[in-house]
Amino acid sequence: MSKIFFTITGTKYYYGQDIFAKDMRVKLVKDFDNEYDNEAIRVELEGLGCVGHVANSPYTVIGESYSAGRLYDKIGDTAEGTVCYILPDGIVCSLNEDSD
Repeated sequence: MSKIFFTITGTKYYYGQDIFAKDMRVKLVKDFDNEYDNEAIRVELEGLGCVGHVANSPYTVIGESYSAGRLYDKIGDTAEGTVCYILPDGIVCSLNEDSD
């Protein structure tokens, strides 16, 4: 199976991008209570909680990343990813294979 990438966005509403580092592991949690997006996926870090969301708009998805909508049915209620690239417009991560 080829790697699945996703973009973390909205970090400016939490702790910013400076808390991320290459190869850092992040937790994905389906956000069932999100009133704005029924396919929302929260991104969490241990000790901090929510640090952003998986991008779900063509304007926020970077490169070949999956949107939250495309990723939603490929994961369970939670999954894990690894930070690959930290870019000005978002953080690109790969979905860990043991997550699907």
